[in-house]
Amino acid sequence: MEEVEKRYYSISEVATQLKVSQSLLRYWETEFDFIRPRKNKKGDRQFTRHDIELLQRVYELVKEKGYTLQGARDSIKAKEYQTSENAAVIASLHKLRTFLTELRDGLDGQ
Repeated sequence: MEEVEKRYYSISEVATQLKVSQSLLRYWETEFDFIRPRKNKKGDRQFTRHDIELLQRVYELVKEKGYTLQGARDSIKAKEYQTSENAAVIASLHKLRTFLTELRDGLDGQ
């Protein structure tokens, strides 16, 4: 039977997973504008897998590598910028490949 992954995780689940306090997660939420968990009608935070990955990256930079909060912010934003640039390059390469494949198929048919 295939295991179903949850869509949202509570702050207590995330805190347990990262082995940090819930208050630290709330603090990081105020310090890092890219960490924006969804909140339900009661105001409970609901973290996505993407939120957790960002929090893991913050933890790694701040707790394990000794970065300042500003240094961690800069590092993560630079990485996201690089990732979006890579996605744009990959998309243009796919377009080029499609064009070249169609060109080759057109030449083979002649």
